[in-house]
Amino acid sequence: MTPDALRALLHEARTVAVVGLSPKPERPSFGVARYLQRVGYRIVPVNPGHPEILGERSFRTLADAARERAIDIVDVFRRSEFAGAV
Repeated sequence: MTPDALRALLHEARTVAVVGLSPKPERPSFGVARYLQRVGYRIVPVNPGHPEILGERSFRTLADAARERAIDIVDVFRRSEFAGAV
């Protein structure tokens, strides 16, 4: 992807699924998701252990989230051996 194409994608995207989003403020995933919210993105938490994170309904799997929300970008906060076929 060219830098211009990446800029266009980030400019046009509105919804970011955050796989492995933690409800703990000290975790990097929480800080990134909170920042994304502050700059205007809608986040879609994907964490089977929590029904809601940062005021948004959390989904058990990325597939579950995609059935109910249009997702533009997926940000994964899981070690590769646990990420599976995201």
